[in-house]
Amino acid sequence: MILMNKAISLTVFLMFTTLFVFGQLNNKKDSITVEKIWKEYEFYGSKVSGFRSMNDGEHFTRFTQINGRKSIMKYAFTAMDEMGELLLDGTLLDYKDEALQVDGYEFNDDESKILLTTNRQKRYRRSFFAEYFLFDRETEELSPLAPELSPQTLASYSPDGKKVAFIHQNNLYVKTISSGKIKAITEDGEMNNIINGTTDWVYEEEFAYTKAYEWSPNSEHIAFLKFNESDVKEFTMMYYNALYPSPYTFKYPKAGEDNSKVCLYVARVKNGKKRKVDIGDYEYIPRIKYSNVKNKLMALTLNRHQNHLKYHWIDVDQRKLKSEVIYEEQDDAYVEIDDNLYFLKDGAHFIRTSEKDGYNHIYKIGIDGSQQQITDGDWDVVEFKGINEETETIYYISAEEGAPYKALYSIQLDGSDKIKISDNKGTNDATFSKGMKYFVNRWSNANTPAVFSLHKADGTLIEILEDNEYLNMALQQYNFQPKTFFKVPGAQYDLNAWMIKPPKFDSTKKYPLYFHVYCGPGSNMVEDKYGSGNFAYHQLLAQKGYIVVSVDTRGTMYRGATFKKSTYLQLGKYETEDLIHVAKHLGRKPFIDSTRIGVMGWSYGGYMASLAMTKGADVFKMGIAVAPVTNWRYYDNIYTERFMRTPQENAEGYDTNSPINHVKKLKSNYFIIHGSGDDNVHVQNTMEMTKALVKADKEFDSFIYPNKDHGIYGGNTRNHLYQMMLKYTLNNL
Repeated sequence: MILMNKAISLTVFLMFTTLFVFGQLNNKKDSITVEKIWKEYEFYGSKVSGFRSMNDGEHFTRFTQINGRKSIMKYAFTAMDEMGELLLDGTLLDYKDEALQVDGYEFNDDESKILLTTNRQKRYRRSFFAEYFLFDRETEELSPLAPELSPQTLASYSPDGKKVAFIHQNNLYVKTISSGKIKAITEDGEMNNIINGTTDWVYEEEFAYTKAYEWSPNSEHIAFLKFNESDVKEFTMMYYNALYPSPYTFKYPKAGEDNSKVCLYVARVKNGKKRKVDIGDYEYIPRIKYSNVKNKLMALTLNRHQNHLKYHWIDVDQRKLKSEVIYEEQDDAYVEIDDNLYFLKDGAHFIRTSEKDGYNHIYKIGIDGSQQQITDGDWDVVEFKGINEETETIYYISAEEGAPYKALYSIQLDGSDKIKISDNKGTNDATFSKGMKYFVNRWSNANTPAVFSLHKADGTLIEILEDNEYLNMALQQYNFQPKTFFKVPGAQYDLNAWMIKPPKFDSTKKYPLYFHVYCGPGSNMVEDKYGSGNFAYHQLLAQKGYIVVSVDTRGTMYRGATFKKSTYLQLGKYETEDLIHVAKHLGRKPFIDSTRIGVMGWSYGGYMASLAMTKGADVFKMGIAVAPVTNWRYYDNIYTERFMRTPQENAEGYDTNSPINHVKKLKSNYFIIHGSGDDNVHVQNTMEMTKALVKADKEFDSFIYPNKDHGIYGGNTRNHLYQMMLKYTLNNL
């Protein structure tokens, strides 16, 4: 069937699906297995994704399978169970007698044309390569964007919809749709040397920034960043796929080492003429963005210490490009960079979030230097969601109910009439339509899988889109135990924590204690949010007789800037003190065996597990460190220097809390695991830790996953990893 009959509603369909799944569950045993978690993915639930609001704010589009082909349908927000309108029939998406594998799409401004992303291939965490196609809805003509310049990345329409810009081999190009002509805006792009219009590895990873070009509102100019990587040192990884392993070399600036030299240019699209913008002294340009209504550009710059942020205002119509610093912010530690930047329609103000009063809040900043704080209180705004300028209503997510919780609020632009919109306590996140008339809310708590619901902007429920009822029944069938939240004394502050106890818990018995930790700056593990695979794995451990806990130590998120930045210049010190203190505190509980306390962590969590097993060797009997940093000298400079400054300035801070320098203290079972293709936390960390352990004559266990990156996944990899970690835990804790 192409379309579901209106009489058979989504609700009825889900009911039949639920009954079928429940019948299947009744035939299953109650035991959780690693395979069910990481191979069959039984505990992830269904999602509602792919909503793309149309310009009228009343309709949205999403992918739909029609006759086995991915197609695009249009629906009304207020009538989602009715027949939609077919905007793009997937059967039309054949090129050279082959069906296109469509991964994404973008409309032009009047929604008459569609830019299709196909054959997308992951590069690093956020970057990718792809092939783009143009589809004209009126003529149904399909054409490749630039077959002679393939693959591409980061293609986007000009605001007038007449052109498309894209990146190919580190150069920026513009195609005029009507003529088919392609103009090279830059020609000096070269791998591991010059990058135009996109970012280098460290910007992508640490500033979450890849699209480093922006169209001007009148479509006449493109602003873009140029990276000169020539002075950045290279890192090489080996890939083991053939008789002779192949090297992959890329630029990776480690702490204290040279960065790319980054410059801002503005190009006139018509003739490709480029002008460099003078924005003074800086180390980083972490964002550029045009104003919505004026042909003016905003560029953000940071110094090397990342504690002095400047907002530069640039009129690109001027013959000689000059920048004016209209806003700046300084901090004793560092200033956060995010995407909470929105230009108001008056062209004279923008919205920003800042921690300058001690908590992250929303501010209205004037181009003339005026400032107005909109939200206020001893709690953090998590994310600015947008503004309805007709009603002057701002929507945002905050942690006002506490660091583990996220709720949706609205407030007027003048700071009045704050209203909590989301009903359920836990973790809420909202995706708004254009014009901010409707939103899709995703809610879950620690023990309830995600519920997706459609609402009017004031919170009025229109429809439940997905409640994952079948998964809720599965959790009961498998005897999942509740995750409970509590406060636990740390070395200085009370800390947020959660605990899962074994089924048929008996307070007169003693149980081994298993910590799952991260503890990195500006992060949280203690969230009232459904945890999918990790939650199921912790339930498996509980069924094996372990008490599982997690704690957010000093340095973690949504408790204000002082708490978050308390680890500045001493990463690992206070987090380890807190972790040891909490382990000792819980070890005194009558139902916990203090001689059987273990810890597992990944990435920063692996760093913490390694410190716990060395600095806390008298407390922790077992530790599993997955893809750990073992010395901050080996990690990238933007992340590391934000919290530690350079090794040249803070050698003691780097060395005192490096687990490599504490290996002599190791007493118990330590397991270190890494992927050899980890472009983020290099396997060098594990190799250097291994050298130190061998030198200290310490026994330990290790495992390397060939070619796997920081996520260590793909094929049977995750299943193998968790099978191995489970066996190690059962044998050693």
